[in-house]
Amino acid sequence: MARYDIDTTTLGQLLDDPQVTAIFDKHVPGLTSNPMIGMAKGMSAQQAMNMAGGMIGSDKVAAIKAEVEAL
Repeated sequence: MARYDIDTTTLGQLLDDPQVTAIFDKHVPGLTSNPMIGMAKGMSAQQAMNMAGGMIGSDKVAAIKAEVEAL
């Protein structure tokens, strides 16, 4: 079973995990330190990634999701 359920885990919970933060930073350098990310921390990770898809690309979102779900 995966450590995180992207549909129910908040983005803030994911970013509290250094392994997940490293995954985000690998695919989108600087994303986790962007001040705008604070507004999305209360959203489910899926909601936040759906919103970010237009800005960072759906291919990167899919890669991040796959790596996080593999933890």
